[in-house]
Amino acid sequence: MDENTDIALRGVRYAQDQFSEVVTQAEEFVREKPGQSLLIALLAGFILNRLPIGRLFGGVVRLLMFALKPALLIYGATKVYEVIQEEE
Repeated sequence: MDENTDIALRGVRYAQDQFSEVVTQAEEFVREKPGQSLLIALLAGFILNRLPIGRLFGGVVRLLMFALKPALLIYGATKVYEVIQEEE
């Protein structure tokens, strides 16, 4: 294996170890304090439900589409100009 693959594998292993450690800590917290864990989960769910994630995502998509139309027009015009220049 080359050095880049080795670095990537070490990074993946490190991320897996960190993730499993976080999951283990969360499991221990839930076992020690089930009531508080339930309250935190309900509060997090309520907050996530109230966030306008769908509208934000839709706004980003509309903005990208708005910007993409002129970019495609300019790209097309550039390609037509290149073809005309090659024919001359």
